Amino acid sequence: MAFVRANGIVLHTKLLGQPEGPALVFSNSLGSDFRIWEDVATLLGQRYRILLYDKRGHGLSDAPTGPYTIDDHTDDLLALLDHFGFEATAIVGVSLGGMIAQRLAARAPDRAKALVLCCTATRIGTAEGWANRITSVESGGIESVADGVLKLWFTEAFRRDRAAEFEGWRNMLVRTPAHGYLASCVSVRDADLRADAAGIAAPVLCVAGDQDGSTPPDLVRGMADLIPNARFVLIEGAGHIACVEKPGELAGLIENHLDGAGHG
Repeated sequence: MAFVRANGIVLHTKLLGQPEGPALVFSNSLGSDFRIWEDVATLLGQRYRILLYDKRGHGLSDAPTGPYTIDDHTDDLLALLDHFGFEATAIVGVSLGGMIAQRLAARAPDRAKALVLCCTATRIGTAEGWANRITSVESGGIESVADGVLKLWFTEAFRRDRAAEFEGWRNMLVRTPAHGYLASCVSVRDADLRADAAGIAAPVLCVAGDQDGSTPPDLVRGMADLIPNARFVLIEGAGHIACVEKPGELAGLIENHLDGAGHG
């Protein structure tokens, strides 16, 4: 575990896996921290040098005054890659993390060897929907929106059968700094990556959860249609945070994609 000053702020990071392995970085969703990736990272750690990190405004990273833009988040990740010497890396991102991955690949194509875009899109949500969420959090905190968000994140079966885990992930969400969460809501609301999509040269795998209420499969498939030669895969029995519900299946998809991209 390490705290790194990058792009002018302190970011919470974790390096694991093989020191000489191919570089692989994971980026998180709005309202989560890098713990959502730990099961997937553990499965891939025998082959890759892996970087996990908490975005600005989340986890143990700094939460500077917002709002944030998608480029603020992208600049943070580029600074981390420089700090750790990740020259050409594979990037796996979920939701906002997937938007960061897309933006990095468009801005710095030499740094992105391959992308796995999980439960994300070139645009997520509507201006009205984000306005409603921002207003609710401003007046009632994250607790006021948590139950609605978690129904989008996790399947009914997960919420019922893995109740203790579900409560733990709920704790993670509601303990996110409210001002960091709000600042990142703005970054998702304002991000429109459709123009970037056609210029992404890295091999891309787009993954959807069949029960994702935040970025439904058709939305993820639409993103795949915009990115040259991108592949689309559906994970059965998964919501928005497929890395928590189906880590083994997702890890297998990531490994196969990176092998095909020559990054393994």
